[in-house]
Amino acid sequence: MRLKSFFAGVGGGVLGAALLVLALLLTSSLGDTQQIAVRLSPTDEATPVATSGKGFTPQQIYRSLSPGVVMVQADFGDAGVNLFGELESGRSMGTGFVVDAKGHILTNAHVVEKDRQRAVSLTIVFNKSRGRTQRVEGSLVGVDSGSDVAVIKVKPSDVDLKPLPLGDSDDVVVGEPVVAIGNPLGYDFSITSGIVSAVGRSLQAPNGMTISNGIQTDAAINPGNSGGPLIDSNGKVIGVNEQIASESGGNQGLGFAVPINAAVRSLEQLKDDGTVEYAWLGVAGQTLTQDVAKLFNMTSQGGALVEQVSEGSPAAKAGIRGGSRTVGVQGQSFVIGGDVVVRADGKTISGFEGLIAYLSTKKPGDEITLTVERDGKMRDVKVTLAERPSDL
Repeated sequence: MRLKSFFAGVGGGVLGAALLVLALLLTSSLGDTQQIAVRLSPTDEATPVATSGKGFTPQQIYRSLSPGVVMVQADFGDAGVNLFGELESGRSMGTGFVVDAKGHILTNAHVVEKDRQRAVSLTIVFNKSRGRTQRVEGSLVGVDSGSDVAVIKVKPSDVDLKPLPLGDSDDVVVGEPVVAIGNPLGYDFSITSGIVSAVGRSLQAPNGMTISNGIQTDAAINPGNSGGPLIDSNGKVIGVNEQIASESGGNQGLGFAVPINAAVRSLEQLKDDGTVEYAWLGVAGQTLTQDVAKLFNMTSQGGALVEQVSEGSPAAKAGIRGGSRTVGVQGQSFVIGGDVVVRADGKTISGFEGLIAYLSTKKPGDEITLTVERDGKMRDVKVTLAERPSDL
C-alpha cells in the first residue's frame, strides 16, 4: 500500500506501543497549485429543513454549512534549492472550518506544519456563494501534532463568520450517512457523500503517536481535503478529515477522520496557551486476543499485554511489569511474562488500542486504577499519570 500525503508514540501518552497500525496517508499538499476548475456554489444561504425525520440532504447541508468551511493556504517561505539549483517556494493547501464566533478555525496540523517547520503566513479563503470568495489573513494559534490538529484565528471583524455545529463522535455508528466538504485536488469547496464505514480505527499522527477512535468513511477524500469537516446527516461535524489508505495515491473508498471529540480536546487547550498536554503511562505493548490468552494459560480473556515499561515512568513507579521472553504465534511475536491490563477504572480493556483510547481521555496528574493479571491472579494497581515527555 503506497503512502501519499494528504497535505502535501502513541495517543494518550503511551510510549512506543508496538501497535499494528493501519498504514495510512496524510493528505493535503498541492504545492503551488491554485487550480479553480470546478465549483459547487450554493444559491442563497438557507437553513436546511429535515426530510421525513431522516436528517438533511447533502444539498441542504452544503447550502447551510459551506460558508463556514474555508480553504487554508499555507506559505512556508523558501523551501530550499531543487536539483536544478532553482529556489523553490514551500506552499500547501488544505481545508479548515470555523468553530466559534471569535474566529477560531480547526484544521490538520500537517496542513500548517511540515518537517517540523510551521507556516510563515496563512491565507484563509471563505466561500461567499455564487462563485464569490473572500481572502483574509490568518494567524496560527497552536499545533498539536499528536492528534494532527491545529487552530487558526481570523479577525471576526474581517469576515462574516458561520461556525459549524459540532457533534459527538462517541455516538457515531457504522452505516450512517456523512458528507465531506473541502478542496480536493484544488477543486475548491467541493462536497462528497458516503457513509461511515467503520469506527474505532487507530490512526498514526505526524509525530508517530496514535489517534484513537478514528472514523473510516467511503466519502471521497483526496489531497486538499485535509482539515475539512466530516458531517453527519444532522448537519453536525463528527470528524476532521485527515488520511487516506491507497495503493494508487488516489481515493479508493478508504478515508479517515480524527474524531471531533479528540479535536475539541486539543482545540480547548490550544486556545488557552497554544500547547497540548498528554497524559503518560509509559508502557509499550500490544493486544492480547482471547485465543492467545488461552494458549498461554492466562486467566483473562484478553486485554492489553504490557511488553515494556519505561524507566522512571508512572507505570514503573506503580510497579507495572513488562514481559521477559518473546514467543511466536502464527507468525506474530508476543513478549510475555508481563502484566495484562484487563480493566481501567472498572472499564473493560479489550486490547492495547482500548488502553490508549482510555488514556487519551485523561490529564497529567490524574490517578487511575488498572486491573492487571499477573502470574494468573488479578490485582488492582493505582497509577498517577504524568505529562508525556517532550522528546517522545
